[in-house]
Amino acid sequence: MNKSLLAVLIGTLFATSAAADDLLQLYREARQQDSTLASAKAAWQATQEKIPQAQAGLLPTVSVAGSTTYTILDSTTAAYLPGFTKVTQVNSNVALNATVSASQPLYRRQNNIVLDQAKVQVAQSTYVLQSADQDLALRLAQAYFDVLLAQDTLAFVGSQKAATAESLAQAKRNFEVGTATITDTNDAQARYDLIVALEIATVNDIEIKRRAIEVIIGRAAPALKPLMSNPPLETPAPDNLDAWASKAEQGNLSILVANASLDIANLEVDRNRAAKAPVVDLIGSYGHGEFAGLSTAYPGTSLRQGIIGIQLSMPLYTGGLIDSRVREALASQDRARQDLEAAKRSAAQSARTSFLNVSNGIAQVKALEQAVVSAGVALASSQLGMEVGVRTNVDVLNAQQQVFSARRDLASARYAVITNSLRLKAAAGALTDADLEAVNRTLQ
Repeated sequence: MNKSLLAVLIGTLFATSAAADDLLQLYREARQQDSTLASAKAAWQATQEKIPQAQAGLLPTVSVAGSTTYTILDSTTAAYLPGFTKVTQVNSNVALNATVSASQPLYRRQNNIVLDQAKVQVAQSTYVLQSADQDLALRLAQAYFDVLLAQDTLAFVGSQKAATAESLAQAKRNFEVGTATITDTNDAQARYDLIVALEIATVNDIEIKRRAIEVIIGRAAPALKPLMSNPPLETPAPDNLDAWASKAEQGNLSILVANASLDIANLEVDRNRAAKAPVVDLIGSYGHGEFAGLSTAYPGTSLRQGIIGIQLSMPLYTGGLIDSRVREALASQDRARQDLEAAKRSAAQSARTSFLNVSNGIAQVKALEQAVVSAGVALASSQLGMEVGVRTNVDVLNAQQQVFSARRDLASARYAVITNSLRLKAAAGALTDADLEAVNRTLQ
């Protein structure tokens, strides 16, 4: 192993627990640094403006307009009758106009529907943000335990490497004294070379897994606190598959988002149909004009005008545009309905899968704990058998490999139970900080 790999090995395995970060610390940091969650927060903030924008369609609008004009009038009168002469006049004036206009919607059904849509969109954005927060917790937990598993694998590989090196040395000694064949030495050397290659690959895997944490927290991944040697693994409560599927169909955030999309689509149908409804507005204006004559033909005058009234408008024919938009909205409504059904099925399936993974995973952990004990006993028996001549060096190497595999499978199963427990809560829309705190307590 080169020096860089050795440095990674030392830094990974021998970091003190006091200097290491735990899952909860990284989660709090990730909430501030993760770009995916930050994007969801920005989208949520932008959506909050939908309500004031929609309310504006129901409130008065006031505008002011002004103009200044300079007019030149050049007129010529021809002399068609005897005694009259041709007359040419050039006159000019300046006009100043200012108008204030106001309009208050009295009946605009479309605008009311837009406000209802905005309220649903704001609620939907909250579900989306909550979903992004849950996704962050799952991504971080998965990345955290992926690193721990890779580190455990490296530790197991190190133990296997030391044991294989000892078997290789013993095989060489036995061959030198003539109590074993060269085959035992070759087998031990091949096993040792494979473990060295596995060790290098495992160190590389650790580095890759650590990069996943860096992406989330925005800095170099710190040392991580390991899982306790025998963590408590609790069965889901309630311990019922259908109950969790039902909870998922009610509280899964993807379902809530899809349901909001369906509500928006329903309102969009109503909004487009309302385009045929009459529109009634209260309107008013006040205008003032000053005309300053620059010649005798245009003496200075002043004009004031005030208007107030009710204005009604209603489309009679729009070339089929409104009907087309209604058909489009109906198709989008059907799509939203199908998306909601797909979200319900997916959430229920996710809950069932996670529930089974947790329940069966706990049983698998118990079985693997016994398998580790049995593999250890088998290794001790093989070592003793080789000493008395009833087992070969290959048998010992196989037993060592079995111990390594059982220990790694046990560690993997424990991490899988923990992450699947979090996924089960997320599938039901019930993943909270308290769940992460509970997982955090299983760390050393």
